[in-house]
Amino acid sequence: MAAGPAARGAILHPVPSPSSGEPPGAVERVYREHYARVLSTLIRHFGDIDVAEEALQDAFAIALQRWPSGGTLSNPAAWLLVAAKRRGIDRLRRARVLEGKRHLLEADALAASSGQAWMPPNQVDAWPDDRLRLIFTCCHPSLSRDAQVALTLRTLGGLSTAEIARAFLLPEATMAQRLVRVKRRIRDDGIPYEVPSPDAMRERVEAVLAVLYLIFNEGYAATAGEALVRGDLCDEAIRLARLVRDLLPGEPEPAGLFALMLLHHARRDARVDAAGEIVLLEDQDRRRWHRAAIGEAGALLTALRDNTPRGAYVLQAEIALQHCLAPSFDATDWPRIAALYDELLAVRPDAVVALNRAVAVALATSPEDGLALLHEPSLAFALGRYHLYHATRADLLRRCGRQDDARAAYGEALALASNDAERRHLERRIAELAR
Repeated sequence: MAAGPAARGAILHPVPSPSSGEPPGAVERVYREHYARVLSTLIRHFGDIDVAEEALQDAFAIALQRWPSGGTLSNPAAWLLVAAKRRGIDRLRRARVLEGKRHLLEADALAASSGQAWMPPNQVDAWPDDRLRLIFTCCHPSLSRDAQVALTLRTLGGLSTAEIARAFLLPEATMAQRLVRVKRRIRDDGIPYEVPSPDAMRERVEAVLAVLYLIFNEGYAATAGEALVRGDLCDEAIRLARLVRDLLPGEPEPAGLFALMLLHHARRDARVDAAGEIVLLEDQDRRRWHRAAIGEAGALLTALRDNTPRGAYVLQAEIALQHCLAPSFDATDWPRIAALYDELLAVRPDAVVALNRAVAVALATSPEDGLALLHEPSLAFALGRYHLYHATRADLLRRCGRQDDARAAYGEALALASNDAERRHLERRIAELAR
């Protein structure tokens, strides 16, 4: 997935300017906090994502005009749920009349015309399960990974179609068609809006976590475009990962993924300079790292250490924690990190994991040992078109004093890189070696 920036605090479009009532900022805040919860309940109620989205958009438009200017409602989410249910029922009735069809549709007896604080108690209790149902619906294994990511961003992240299109570097019309197709497939194929059975849970949880990981990775190091870091996309992935962690408190891997995201994103301010250029880990100002996030992640991982065997996300988070706790690059416990990569490679035998393990071994023992691992034929073949493989090889060659070979490897990396910030970094490395 190629990603661009996602706007912070996205709101539904179009939303009319309020003639009176609560400031738009307050509505946006409620949107960020309650959108996914209300939408998931509406989808369960109507059984149709499009109807639910349109009804909730109508409710937010009404909220901009009607909410009191002197303060907030005691239960704004309940107000939105009531208003959206009414608007959705009205839409379905109009559609029935316009199409000349007779559908069986019973309107709920919705109480409290103002909706100020009304919500049936059982409805409140059902909301976490509704969100969990929605996550698993978006990540149903019959859907493609791109479709899973896009639909998750739309329904759980609350991003507009235009924002998701920018995240995929696609025209808005193309993304709109993709979302229409995936929602139609959910409806026509009868993909159940439910938490899967225990037997299917593991497969579906893995799909959910993989989608969130992809979203975060594109924010952390974009594959294309001008900027290296897409901060708002990282924030969105972290928010969704926190939700999944909260909804599945007994599962270690959701907590591990959440901790991993926190640890990586804690270094965001030090990863680029004022001009947007890349700052490598060894050169980063560690005083700019966000210690509160590191502390939160560390506490999560401490609570998980009795769980054995450890999964891939927990192990990756443990590796990231070693980096974040080290007082300096040279003081990093590289043998410990190399050992963690050994454990990770046994759990997830992946070429990129092997690449990172080679780096850890190079720094724990010698650059020559790391190069020997990189030059293993199977790894070289698997990552031959991956620019970071060649950039890593170039760096180890440089550390070995093989400047000409390093310059050639940097050139290979440059030919494959598509992110502008990474390309500029590689060009600087080549220029330094040419002096």
